[in-house]
Amino acid sequence: MDKTITTALLIIISMVTALMLFNVAYPAIVEGGAAITSMVGRAEDRMRSQITIIHAGAELDSNGWWQDSNGNGQFEVFLWVKNVGDIRITALDSLDIFFGPEGNFARIPHQSVAGGGYPYWTWEVENASEWTPTATLRITVRYNFALSSGRYFAKVTTPAGVHDDYFLGI
Repeated sequence: MDKTITTALLIIISMVTALMLFNVAYPAIVEGGAAITSMVGRAEDRMRSQITIIHAGAELDSNGWWQDSNGNGQFEVFLWVKNVGDIRITALDSLDIFFGPEGNFARIPHQSVAGGGYPYWTWEVENASEWTPTATLRITVRYNFALSSGRYFAKVTTPAGVHDDYFLGI
């Protein structure tokens, strides 16, 4: 009789322990699975998003002098960036733009967060209504003075972390 009671108690304790372990482990497994699914989705978006800086230039004439081509009194540097991926890139105001002399560049704020200060940048999609695959984005970095001549570095990073960089001479 003692062995029967002891065996029954051990079975009950084992079942309660197994149930407690399941209640602890199952939510962790579900959350881990959701995290992995989310990470895979982000990785897929990143792999499908690709950009290339195809050209860059500044408001300079053939002699290297500032020529205010649009008459707004600002010195402007232009970056043309092509969407070579296969998905539309959104949140263009959230792009990270790094620009400056080689070895001394800085993050340039978008016009909406620059607070009226210089430099800042703006964007315009040139051959589409949105930055869809094959569309080109023109980024204009604006200064209130002409930049000195030299080699400059530009880097564009999308909100998904996809980036391209470019060296240009001014």
